This record gives sequence, C-alpha cells and structure tokens, in this order.
Amino acid sequence: MRIVICEDHALLREGITALLREAGHEVIAHTDHGDGLLALVTEHHPDLAVVDIRLPPTFRDEGIRAAITARALQPGLGVLILSQYVEPVYMSELLDSGGGGVGYLLKERVGDIREFLDAVERVAAGGTALDREVVSELLQARQSQQRTGGSELDALSAREREVLALMAEGRSNAAIGRALVVSQGAVEKHISNIFAKLTLPATDDDHRRVLAVVAYLRATG
Repeated sequence: MRIVICEDHALLREGITALLREAGHEVIAHTDHGDGLLALVTEHHPDLAVVDIRLPPTFRDEGIRAAITARALQPGLGVLILSQYVEPVYMSELLDSGGGGVGYLLKERVGDIREFLDAVERVAAGGTALDREVVSELLQARQSQQRTGGSELDALSAREREVLALMAEGRSNAAIGRALVVSQGAVEKHISNIFAKLTLPATDDDHRRVLAVVAYLRATG
C-alpha cells in the first residue's frame, strides 16, 4: 500500500510514518500543509492519504479542503482524516467528493496500534473507519433531524440503526454480534433488512456495506 501523510505536527507525523513502515506499508512522502498534499497526490498517485483536518495557516479546515480537492484530482483515493476534535459536519462533503474509502479517527486512537492499522487497511480497500465518538455525534444529528423532518433511514428499526452505526465504525459481523449480544446469524438478517430497506443494488456484500454506511453518513451529516 502506498501512502502519503499530511500532518503539521512533526513528532506525530514521524511516528505515524514509522508505524506504517514497520507494518509493511510504503510511506512514499509526507508534508505539513494542504498545497503539499495536492502536489504529492499529483506526483505519486497514492492508495491512501492520511490527513490532519486542521493545517496551516489558519488551522481551521485546510486539511479537509485539501483532501476533497485531492479526491477530485485522483478519484477513488482513500482518505483517513485525523483530528483532535469531533467535527462530523465535514463527513458529508468528503463523501460527496467522490469514490474511495473514508475514515475519521481522533488522534488519540493512533495510540491503539491495532485499531489504527486496521482503519488504514479498511479505508485503503474502499471501506469506512469512523471513530465511535464521531458515530455518536452523527446519531445525535440524526435524532435532531428526525424531530424537524424525515430521512431515508426512517424505515429502519431501532436495532437496524444500531447495526448500521456499528457498520459505520467498520466492525465485522462477529464484532457487531458481540457488541449487541446477538448471534452472527441475527446480525446477518439485520444487515439484509438494511440493504432491502435502503434499496441498495444487489452487488457483493462488501460493496453494499459501504453504500449503506454512505447512506447513513449522508442522512446524518
């Protein structure tokens, strides 16, 4: 896997680089600003960009803006956003920027090496990896939306929404079953119902999982 990193904190940038290389991934370049990310994507055509949401000069949204432009330059580019804060408002814009995997992790999660590397691999493969705190914020946004108007998720039962939220975190069927204390067969049934109610095309299940999560994020973002 070929990766570029856009992170302005040198210590964190070097730590992530070392961690990814030790895991066998190729970190081809890194930068500390948004324009640098666009130059790297144009030159190297990576599989994944790991991007801090707040970059110089204003430390507001330069990272996410650069990531959206990078996906326009290279459709299908996987983007894993790192942030110190839960800012789910940016997820809809990132999803609308084109195909490819999307992840959003709080920086503190990088300390959990297994979780971080799993997120990197899922996003590079076209999947999703969302911090559980981000998912919680999205759920709150969805509940607020329900009070003011409908969404395409209204057809889902409460348990199906719980399953979909865990899918958004990137959890496997077995992990979802453990979290909800139900059998894997029950999880599979809930997921089949989600696919049917969201009228997702009959493609492979991995692809439909991503489409279901995208529908969830767009409805709650």
